[in-house]
Amino acid sequence: MNISVTASAADITAFRRRLVKTDPVLAGVIRAAGRYALEPAASHTPFHALARAIAHQQLNGIAAESIFGRFVGLYSATETAVAGAIEATLEAELVLDTPDDKLRAVGLSFAKITSIKDLARKTLDGVVPPYEILHTLADDEIVERLTQVRGIGRWTVEMLLMFRLGRPDVLPIDDFGVRNGFRLAYGLRGMPTPRALAEFGARWAPFRSVAAWYLWRAVDLHKAGKLPAPSQPTRIKIVKKKKKVAKKVAGKSARKTAASRSAPRKTSAAKRGKPARKK
Repeated sequence: MNISVTASAADITAFRRRLVKTDPVLAGVIRAAGRYALEPAASHTPFHALARAIAHQQLNGIAAESIFGRFVGLYSATETAVAGAIEATLEAELVLDTPDDKLRAVGLSFAKITSIKDLARKTLDGVVPPYEILHTLADDEIVERLTQVRGIGRWTVEMLLMFRLGRPDVLPIDDFGVRNGFRLAYGLRGMPTPRALAEFGARWAPFRSVAAWYLWRAVDLHKAGKLPAPSQPTRIKIVKKKKKVAKKVAGKSARKTAASRSAPRKTSAAKRGKPARKK
């Protein structure tokens, strides 16, 4: 059974109508942002997509793509047109047989090599199945299976669910862009906590992927000066800023210590070589 259901135009229209009553703030963001344009694209295997995600960790996009391009260039696998370029499709068995020093030479760190090879092993073992099987699994089942891979966390799987499998009800509560978009759209003084965002976002089911996409757009609208002001105040738990009291106390203590060291010390008359006064 294929349970992947991408939100249709009719779904978005019905979702917007419901939001007018349940969440007018997000309804305003949707009006300002326009048409929903998240198009899932499973152009490569899950192994290839997840290997790319690992390669991109803690790097900016240009540097990561450069390294990943050299990595893919090591293999003469099936060629596929991607965004106007020709890119080989990674194969788990070939990658697993590649010496580490060869992978290191293209720019992959030892930690990423270990993660990618663990991904290759689990792909060959069936823990990471092909898309044909992934499409039959529920979201939570996919998260449970793929996060067994070293270096693959929940956020990475959620991106796969949204952008590769087209799952309509995924809310990546740990995503900085989603949380920042919520902060801006709802006029908060700080970031919502992941738990609070999950609880608030329950009202967006079964189209939480749609809500997340529009929260990303809220950041773009804010930068362009086009984000509508929230129509009503929103009460939600936010991340508290760390107090700087301890640092201030430590700073004062350090200044006092420095001052005491630099101040001239009082000495007794005897030590100064003068006769002591008689009492």
